[in-house]
Amino acid sequence: MPKKANAKKMIKITYVRSAIGNTERHKATIRALGLRKLGQFVVQEDSPTIRGMLRKVNHLVTVEEQVEE
Repeated sequence: MPKKANAKKMIKITYVRSAIGNTERHKATIRALGLRKLGQFVVQEDSPTIRGMLRKVNHLVTVEEQVEE
């Protein structure tokens, strides 16, 4: 079955490691992603901007890809 042309790719981002001891820039990136507490997750639309932010803090978060129907 072919995929829908208008299906958006979404990313589930889970905050799993504390930013204590990391740079202020990493802490600001975590906040910009919409994360505040450990264990919290957000669902963001997949974009180059979000991917770049995730690359900066990949040691603090886990990422799962999802398709919104």
